Parts: sequence; structure tokens; C-alpha cells
Amino acid sequence: MIDPKIKYSIAAALQSFSDYSDFDATKLTRKFNEIFALDDDFMTKVDKLDEIFDNNPQLEILREVFFDLLMINFFSADVKKLEEDYLETPEWEEIEEQTLDRGTELLNVLLYLNECEDEHLEPELEDYLKEFLLVDEDEFQDEYRIYEPVIANQILMESPVEEISKIADSLPDDSELKELFYPVMCFFQNIDPSVPEKAKIADKALDKPFDMAVLNILQAFK
Repeated sequence: MIDPKIKYSIAAALQSFSDYSDFDATKLTRKFNEIFALDDDFMTKVDKLDEIFDNNPQLEILREVFFDLLMINFFSADVKKLEEDYLETPEWEEIEEQTLDRGTELLNVLLYLNECEDEHLEPELEDYLKEFLLVDEDEFQDEYRIYEPVIANQILMESPVEEISKIADSLPDDSELKELFYPVMCFFQNIDPSVPEKAKIADKALDKPFDMAVLNILQAFK
């Protein structure tokens, strides 16, 4: 099964990547959809997903983002076919162990957007940080450490995209949010940008194919 929101997100990401690069990623849309819809176990689907990226190195930068989409699709569509407590089973624990180094923080943003939809809330950065990630709570200091650049720069929600770009560019290379900072902050700053506003976001992007693919995933998913 494939969640319709995931299907839209895949198409939006590949179209955007194609618009801002020399590689026509849209030709892979059907292949991705087929893998996401497979009636196979999660790790088999991960292997098939990786195969597409192995065969299309031009898309490498989107590999872990698409892993996030595969994981979200598993939570929203695939898990419905399994036992009710599947996510508490040793089998799932083993999968989590095998995939510890996979994916990005985009997964948490997508989970948050699902929660917003369920509770009829408008996505907001402060709500994401404090109510979803619980960065103010002592037991969630890992999240605080990861999101420190975002927490320290919440003023950017009131700033032009040029400022978001400058801060993104200044983040250390070992920051876990280095790549995602610009598209995620731009999304929270303006969750429904006009065509000219989106063009300006693209103009100031540090890595147009990646940044705009992530932004379009978030907008399609929302």
C-alpha cells in the first residue's frame, strides 16, 4: 500500500529535483511508487529503494530523505496489515537496530505534520519544538542538542529568506541539521508560499535541487 500523501510527496520531490538540476528524476516516479506499494516486508523495500539510488547516483542526495518517506509510509499504510502491537515486537526492534544510521530529521517533521492533521492544527515551529519534540524537557536533551541551531534562530520566522540562507550556510558541517535547516525553516516560516515567494526561496537556496525537493515534500505532505 502507498499513502496518497506519500505518493504526492514522491512526485513533488522528483519534479522539483528535475526542475533545478540536469537530471530528469520524474522518469523514476513509477518505480518509486511500485516499491512503496509492494506487499513486502520493510527491509526488502529498503533494499529495493537503495537499488534505485545505486543505479541513479545523480539522485544520491535524496536517498535518506526517501528512506524517511518509506518509513512514514510504513507507519501510515503498511502497519495496518500487521498485528496491532507490531511496533513493540522483537521483529520491529531488529529493524530499528538495522536502520539506526538511516534517515534524517525530516522523519520527525513529517510525523509532526501527521499529528497536526489529526488534531486540525496549523504547523508552527514553536509548537513543533516544544509540544512535539519536547526540547524543554530534561529527558529530551538529545533533541535539544540536535535542534539547537533552530532553537537559537527562531527569530528567523520573522526574517527574509536571505537571513535563513546565511545562517544555514554558517552551520558547522557536522551539524545534523546542516542540510535540512534551510528548507525546513523556510517551510515553517511560510507553509503556503505564493509562486513569487517560492521563486525567492529557490533563488536563495544553498543546494537548489535538494532544498526545493525537501520543501516540496513538506508542502505536498501537508
